[in-house]
Amino acid sequence: MQILFVHGMGRTSASAWWMLRQLQQAGHRTATFDYAVSLQRFDAITRRLCEKIQRLSAEGDLVLVGHSLGGVLLRAALQSLPPQTTAPLHLFLLGSPVRPSRMAQRLRRNPLFRLATTDCGALLASADRMAAIDPPAVRTTGIAGTKGIAHARGPFAGEANDGVVTLAEVSAPWLTDQVRVPVIHTLLPSSRRVGAIILERLAQASR
Repeated sequence: MQILFVHGMGRTSASAWWMLRQLQQAGHRTATFDYAVSLQRFDAITRRLCEKIQRLSAEGDLVLVGHSLGGVLLRAALQSLPPQTTAPLHLFLLGSPVRPSRMAQRLRRNPLFRLATTDCGALLASADRMAAIDPPAVRTTGIAGTKGIAHARGPFAGEANDGVVTLAEVSAPWLTDQVRVPVIHTLLPSSRRVGAIILERLAQASR
């Protein structure tokens, strides 16, 4: 099985080193996709990702794993794939928003945030642009972190969160299933627990 990992905003593929190693030890081949939000617009990154998914799909069964913005990019790429492309077997979204991010909306007028995140940051804050990304037509597991800021006067007003996104922001009726883990947003892609969930779902699918 091939597993493609796409990192979150401001991170690199190295953020998932431990999890990818765990998947490799279970017998899977892993691949990664890197991008820099300060240098490229969302659509340009999506086009490159779409091309990579097409290449990997032509080589055999493919599973996709996206952390945060990486999951948004994967959903956008999936809806842009040519019809002849073999669909991935499973999509895993790790703390990936499916609606506008409250944090991005709070920061969208901050000059440093705008400089660092450019078009991708603007997309995460936009209800219209986020709504334009269709639900994926593949089996999708959402993995939501819950070890965030619990204080009622904090930025999330007491809602369950992982320190960056709320549980509501990563939840949708079209998810095949959702698993909640006591992990903060940043550590989701390096969590052995998250890796175990992915392996468990893949084992269930192969039975």
